[in-house]
Amino acid sequence: MLEALSTAILHALQATTALEWAAVLTGFACVWLAARESLWNFPIAIVSCLLYVAIYHEAKLYSDRNLQGLFIGLSIYGWYEWLYGGRNRTELHVTPTTSREWLLGTVFAAAYTAGFGYYLQHYTDAALPYVDSFTTGVSLVAQFLLMRKRLENWLLWILVDLIYVPMLWMKQLYPTSLLYALYLGLATYGYLQWRREAAQKPALVP
Repeated sequence: MLEALSTAILHALQATTALEWAAVLTGFACVWLAARESLWNFPIAIVSCLLYVAIYHEAKLYSDRNLQGLFIGLSIYGWYEWLYGGRNRTELHVTPTTSREWLLGTVFAAAYTAGFGYYLQHYTDAALPYVDSFTTGVSLVAQFLLMRKRLENWLLWILVDLIYVPMLWMKQLYPTSLLYALYLGLATYGYLQWRREAAQKPALVP
């Protein structure tokens, strides 16, 4: 059985398009750079998101397709914020998420899941409409926290990665599913790295 599974995975990987491989490699690079607090994570994220617009559309994961467009805009803004979004318009430092941000993020994710999930289920041929909408809503909150250099953004990425791995595998996006499995490790690394950074450079929440 293990041999059969390995053979099936190998065939699936061989059948993967060059477009998806390019998206996987740039996606991995941007998360690694974000964990290292490198500004280069933003331009590479933009490239990866553009590629995934086409990939998720083909897979009928419409909420995640739309998410890529939002990520592009947030990446542009996040690039600016990392440089000038701190106190006195200086470089941002890692800080904890505020209570207000947690409240607003929770309300947004719940509303997005219910509203867009309902739309996808009743008016499109979307696969997994509510799961797709939940991962999108939480990802947007995580991206906002990343943009503000909030430590806990990595915990939200861990949550959505745990969902994305089986969901993308089921949609036969095997390299992307494996990429999200790697994201789990990167998100854990990013959390530990940023927590260490916060301890070394304590800063007031801007």
